[in-house]
Amino acid sequence: MSHRLEPLVIRHTLRLPVPSEPAGQGGVAARQFDAALMSVGFKLSADLLEALSGLSEETVVEIAVRTLGTVREMVGDHVRHNVYFIDFPAKVPDTIDFWMRCIAEALADDAAYERTLAQLSTGVVDLLTLPSYGNYRHTYAQMLAAHDELIAAAGDRMTVLHLGGTPDDEVTALYLALAGSTTPLGEEGLRDLGSLAGSCAEGPQPEAIPVRENRAVVNLARIDAGVDLLLDSVTDVLRLACALSDGDVTLVEPTRFRSLSRPVRRVLLAGLDSVVAAAPAKLADVTAHREAFKRLGERLHPHEYEARWPHAADVFAVARGEKEARSFGSRVEELLAAGDVTGAARLLVAAPGTLFRSMDRLLRACTAQDERDAVMTAAEQVAPQVSARVLLSVREHLHNRTEDTGERRVFVNRLGRAWVAADTRPPVPAPERTRLIATLDAETRSRLPEPGHLLIDPDVLDVALPLSGRATAAGLGVLPRGSLSPVDGELLRFFVHWKQTSRSTDYDLSALMLDASYTTVSWLSYTALTEVGGEHSGDITDAPDGASEFINLRLGAVRGTYIVPQVNIFAGEGFEEVEESFFGFMLRDAEQQGRPFEPRTVRMKSELRGPGRVALPLAFLRGSDGRWRAKWLHLYLKGNPNSNQVEGNRVSVATLLRGIVERDHLTVRHLVDLMADRATATTLWDGTTIPDGPVTYIGLERPDGLHPRSRVFTPENLRDVIPG
Repeated sequence: MSHRLEPLVIRHTLRLPVPSEPAGQGGVAARQFDAALMSVGFKLSADLLEALSGLSEETVVEIAVRTLGTVREMVGDHVRHNVYFIDFPAKVPDTIDFWMRCIAEALADDAAYERTLAQLSTGVVDLLTLPSYGNYRHTYAQMLAAHDELIAAAGDRMTVLHLGGTPDDEVTALYLALAGSTTPLGEEGLRDLGSLAGSCAEGPQPEAIPVRENRAVVNLARIDAGVDLLLDSVTDVLRLACALSDGDVTLVEPTRFRSLSRPVRRVLLAGLDSVVAAAPAKLADVTAHREAFKRLGERLHPHEYEARWPHAADVFAVARGEKEARSFGSRVEELLAAGDVTGAARLLVAAPGTLFRSMDRLLRACTAQDERDAVMTAAEQVAPQVSARVLLSVREHLHNRTEDTGERRVFVNRLGRAWVAADTRPPVPAPERTRLIATLDAETRSRLPEPGHLLIDPDVLDVALPLSGRATAAGLGVLPRGSLSPVDGELLRFFVHWKQTSRSTDYDLSALMLDASYTTVSWLSYTALTEVGGEHSGDITDAPDGASEFINLRLGAVRGTYIVPQVNIFAGEGFEEVEESFFGFMLRDAEQQGRPFEPRTVRMKSELRGPGRVALPLAFLRGSDGRWRAKWLHLYLKGNPNSNQVEGNRVSVATLLRGIVERDHLTVRHLVDLMADRATATTLWDGTTIPDGPVTYIGLERPDGLHPRSRVFTPENLRDVIPG
């Protein structure tokens, strides 16, 4: 197999595929490879080092070159991170003094003199017109020469790469894991699944592909390979058509369908026909996506094949309104409108997932105890048929539905765009809420595997369950929205890097500091270069070759309880338009020195790909014990078309942060508590001691030296801990 898919395996699993031959004496090259990895914060496990040492030197060198390129990109070290102020974080000037210096330099520039003088006469100077503002004043090499080497410290990140199987085996295993995931994948996961599916279409397949978006991506590869499609609903065909047109398989955004070849049109029409022929009631699903089916019909020409595939023709007749097919949802709404809550619950028994997602509304609609009992009985009857992801989502929802009302609700759509609204709902009746929570926990517990000896990293307990990949950005060290993780270090340094595609683009890195009541204390940005405890690296306003900005904070000197880094688009291309954009943070000790960007101090690096003009990747919270923790957000604000600044979004950011911080997310702790009842032993890992026998390990990083029969769950595969 070519090594084309090897980077996917490393990124998703931190496992390095290793061929079984050619054998040789690769020990020296393997140790050199290990040393090179350590310079960017990675290391070979003992087993991997031993396996590489048994290969030929040439093979080890080839593997090393490929792997170093992959891990450098994972950590953000594949680009050159320059800074405007060459000595950053030292010698960053006062903001007004810096602006006055730029004006003085403009007045000394013959080309800019008249323009600058005219602006001064009006009392307003546009910084972007000053020659020395917003662009690097030195080369990358000059910046490197101005900084001392990083002094290694025990706290530096060291991510271990573990021994994988053969490249073919590792690619197949990753494909099966992603395709069979019980939770939706994020954008990167779907893209990678597409690459893997193309290579694995004719190989082993998962027993089930429960997530519809995943099925669409797999079907795209199967149609290319001429393999039978996996279809059991009309929307499966619609999603596949979207995939064929490089559209949105989640069906959230409209797709502009392309012209399709005759063979492909026949495959899609045959698929629709077989689905409806087997279950005519599935025609009702068309109404939820009526417009999309109309547009698809214009490309498939179903009238040409009406005699051959009459049921497919019915699909488009329903979409055009020529044939009636009452949707399941409309029947439920009709019963609720008539006040027949019991009838609605009985009908929803046929759709267990929808019933559970509707429990809050149904229980609030009840006017008598017999109705509430009927709703609860229906839920308890079908609980075994509901996916664990829905069970856990409803469990989290109910945990936050106490008797208190009048709070504000935070809404986050599939794309990460967030907004806030008042919560005007009455509470869920307390007895039924308690009863339903017990049902949810009992059903979830029954599906969890026998864990044997549970070995738990305490730092993973507050990680939010990955109920959807869309709540997690792609990147290194990234955790799901709502997670809490410890932050240990004296210096916290944020970074953003972007490279524009075609238009001049200005991203601005800022940090907002809030007190315990979410009131603004201060901020750091291009308008406030220095603040107690921190410095900004300077504003870069154009990125044809890529640009970076940094913020440095001494955590012990920060005023306030919350630190909210954000990336504001001041002008130009959006996060989904630029060639590349990512955010991250580093931790280091004060005496370590080093360059502005040091890969082995990077704790997190995530892609910036989302709607809106303001990105809020995460926030930092100071606890009552004085320790700082990261709260993962993965949010985007709509913002303004241009000129977004931290000063302009302080209120909306504070409101969103409050909603996220004060919401109790369902975490790994919940599943560990449910599993502990059936564990032979439960041990909180001390960071050093490894049990002799096999364990079920759940933690932020896989320890080296676990028993080979151990089951391991880390953020890379934490979705697998959620049962089917």
